[in-house]
Amino acid sequence: MFYQWLETQRALMRSMDAWAALAAAPWGAWPASGDSRAARGSSEDGAPFPPVALPGCDWAYRLIQASPEPPPFRIESVEIAGQAIAVTETIVDRTPFCALRGFAREAEGSAALACVLLVTPLAGHHAVMLRETVETLLQSYDVYVTDWENARDVPLAQGRFGLDDYVLAVERFLRLLSGRGVHVVAVCQAAPPALAAASLIAASRDDRAPLSVTLMGGPIDTRLHPTMIDRLAATHDIEWFRHMVIDVVPPPYLGVGRRIYPGYVQHAAIVAAHPHRQLALESRYWKSRLAGDSEAIAKSLRALNEYSAVLDMDECYFLDTLRVVFQEQRLARGGWSIGARRVAPETLSETALCTVEGDRDDITGAGQTHAAHGICTGVPDQMRRRLTIHDCDHYDLFSGPRWHEAIHPTLRAFWEADRGGAR
Repeated sequence: MFYQWLETQRALMRSMDAWAALAAAPWGAWPASGDSRAARGSSEDGAPFPPVALPGCDWAYRLIQASPEPPPFRIESVEIAGQAIAVTETIVDRTPFCALRGFAREAEGSAALACVLLVTPLAGHHAVMLRETVETLLQSYDVYVTDWENARDVPLAQGRFGLDDYVLAVERFLRLLSGRGVHVVAVCQAAPPALAAASLIAASRDDRAPLSVTLMGGPIDTRLHPTMIDRLAATHDIEWFRHMVIDVVPPPYLGVGRRIYPGYVQHAAIVAAHPHRQLALESRYWKSRLAGDSEAIAKSLRALNEYSAVLDMDECYFLDTLRVVFQEQRLARGGWSIGARRVAPETLSETALCTVEGDRDDITGAGQTHAAHGICTGVPDQMRRRLTIHDCDHYDLFSGPRWHEAIHPTLRAFWEADRGGAR
């Protein structure tokens, strides 16, 4: 399999790390990797970043590295009303395929307030790519994040992981947090399973339903204005994908033998589909290097590492998502069941619903996310909000100026107005 061949090449590349670091260092191309040294704007040995780097040296070093591990969240504080409030990060709950990562503000009374569950997409990137989103949300709420495991690191003895398992994991986390009151925020491909999990809880009536569900750029109904991704999924059958993109995890990973959709394939597809974003991240990094701005270097390098670190998906999850979400639109058509329980969005009657779309989103087509309002018929009109952001692409929905200046303030006002604030 190609995965095994690739790992062999990476092993050879890793043997060149020491040489690459020594060769690059005199030119200012330190092999920082987004850890605490990079956060301080310093190199591996603690020296500050030199003001000028030889073009290509640092890029070559990062290319030689093996597939990078995701940098840690490392959110130590957040600024609230001009004051730095300490943040404590813990693992609150865990399944074999996901850790529920909690970020609690050390502010008086914060534990009694409502919280946010950020449901991250399992679509190539690690959850840390939403670090900026988490930092922003922490200004008002404690935040919990679904941090999905890299499938290559999950032993085969733990079983397979499918889309239904994703829904059950989110349902489990929602029930765990229900005593506080939860605002759910689901990004991209997390939107369908997050809405499904909230619907299962609403239908059971044995736990408190979420205060609100916010869906951002999510494929609720891919029949509407299909994108290139939607068309690819619709025009090829499941066996084609199984044959073309599925590989097997090789040694020495814990998940050896697991059939997966590899991260390296996903990364290639992401870069090919959005070369402008990769170019923008690289450009920002090199500008900061040439300017000698150590703080900007650390931030831009972290952004590059967050974007480049990808994970493998279990075959079952990948193929289930293709079939259920992109080919059969079971949620939109009312035909999705999790085991013996039918997913019934119409049972959501005490949960506010907000949908957010970008008018330049080429991953999730126009109207696909807003379609949630058509199936959540039990939500009162005064508890709904449709938000379409001008000049906004997919990644702008959760990072950058659009997120900070337009989306987050609107969401915060929506939560406080429609659900009585952070209570």
